[in-house]
Amino acid sequence: MSLPEAVGNRIRELRKAKGWTQEQLAEAAGLHYSYIGGVERGDRNISLETLEKIMNGFQVPAEEIFKFEEDSSYKRALNEHMTLVSGQHAEQIESLTRINKEILISIENAKKRSDER
Repeated sequence: MSLPEAVGNRIRELRKAKGWTQEQLAEAAGLHYSYIGGVERGDRNISLETLEKIMNGFQVPAEEIFKFEEDSSYKRALNEHMTLVSGQHAEQIESLTRINKEILISIENAKKRSDER
């Protein structure tokens, strides 16, 4: 797989993780939706300036664009979670962390009760 294809696939993954259409990403990045389609297919050899626009549209750091490893379902789910919370304010992330901890404690307690039966 070529670098433009790998970057395009990753951009598609990030877009889908956010639940965005190509049109929504294009609007956030200040680009045309047909251009986003070409980028995602690896048909476009995009400039660093265009890549920066896409990263700013997603509100993700550069390293998010270059995570190419073959993901297991665990890593894929974790990356999706990271993508969803990236760009949020620290207070929102702290709230989400507290909520997630409470959910995990509830799941663990339910499992213990089930195991005791």
